Amino acid sequence: MKKQLLWWGAGVLLSSTALAQSTKNKLEEAHQFGKYQPVGLAISKEGRTFVTFPKWSNDYKNALIEIKADGSEVPYPNQEWNTWDTTHVQDRFVSLQAVFIDDTNTLWALDPANPDFGKSIAEGIKLLKINLATNQIERIYRFEDLPRSKTGLNDLNVDTKRNLAYLSDPSRAALVVLDLKTGKSRTVLEKDASTTADPTYHLHIDGIEVKDQSGKPFSSNVNGIALAGEYFYYRPITQTKLFRIPTAALADASLSAEQLKAKVETVGVAGISHGMFADKAGNVYMGDSEKKTLHRYNAKRKQFETLVQDDRLLWPDSYAIGPDGYLYVTAAQYQRLAKFNQGKNKVEYPFRMYKLKL
Repeated sequence: MKKQLLWWGAGVLLSSTALAQSTKNKLEEAHQFGKYQPVGLAISKEGRTFVTFPKWSNDYKNALIEIKADGSEVPYPNQEWNTWDTTHVQDRFVSLQAVFIDDTNTLWALDPANPDFGKSIAEGIKLLKINLATNQIERIYRFEDLPRSKTGLNDLNVDTKRNLAYLSDPSRAALVVLDLKTGKSRTVLEKDASTTADPTYHLHIDGIEVKDQSGKPFSSNVNGIALAGEYFYYRPITQTKLFRIPTAALADASLSAEQLKAKVETVGVAGISHGMFADKAGNVYMGDSEKKTLHRYNAKRKQFETLVQDDRLLWPDSYAIGPDGYLYVTAAQYQRLAKFNQGKNKVEYPFRMYKLKL
């Protein structure tokens, strides 16, 4: 049986970006969420499944749920944390974005506290460390050493080997390295070419440009991240390249900005992806929302491989591999929200999660 998050596979150097096609895989529906928009996803080594729902619309019930074996949904870690209340932003979920389960089977939940696509509420920004054995919150990180009014933290990975968390901050086009022992953080690669969106790239899905009601094209700086062995992979959404940096370099606080920048490698052209995920062998899984595909960077073969193409992959967002050997993915349908369709909601309900046998 495969565990979800075992990161210490060997790093490799890319020599090719060849695309290996596969049409044998079949996408299966795994769960339905009604009108509640799923984004973050994590699965424990026992198969416990957790999904987040940012506060992006009035169709909102819980920020974080656990999907039980019978398909029922339970607010996690309890109902109190999931009761939306702007007068208690420090001890309630405000707009929970990402979840991650590390190789000690600990759940991490990231709340950038930016409801309705607005600016972050500084006092509400937090990262929760949750013990899955006891279902108790063990520690909360507040990021008080960051310019919290300017941040927009999005995704996280946890490096138990170095006791660090790595986070993407698309609002500042930067990565954040958090020391889990001291609670202090560093901002790195801010506004680097590898963390910044391509301003000339216009995202098109189903032949329609994704832009808001003012005509502004959708754009996102560094967003999806994946810790794979001795390499950390990352990328902006609206830039087709996938980048990586040795984890040892990212963790080395003694390196200057220029020295760290020199460590960045371009892996290859990977399409338009949102979230990413790495398995224990160092392979990196991602999607392409324009082509409606799921693919991976195969670390051993040093190439990109298409796993499946399916028109139901409407903004494939977050990924996890369960102990059943399936790759799971949430379909957020972000491009179908009213803000990108002249005020008309074009979401196809219910929202869904899919799975693919690996």
